[in-house]
Amino acid sequence: MADSHTPAAEAHADAHEYQRGSMQITEQASTFDLFIVLAKWGSLSIAVLILALTLWFHPGGSFGAAFIGAAVLAVAGFFALKSKPGAAH
Repeated sequence: MADSHTPAAEAHADAHEYQRGSMQITEQASTFDLFIVLAKWGSLSIAVLILALTLWFHPGGSFGAAFIGAAVLAVAGFFALKSKPGAAH
């Protein structure tokens, strides 16, 4: 004899209980915001590191030029990426 509790029947019953727009999404929104912040600042960090290493180790390169170039990129990136007031979604 077949089981009357099939997965499709349970999913259908759950679909009737769902009310659109009633779910709390604060955890998902916080996770998304954290991901965006880490991706943004992580990308800047990697770009600064790659620029510094490239300027330092290319033929004729120097640590001074690498430090100055990386510092300029870091400062410009900081001002470009910092959160703007009222920019929340």
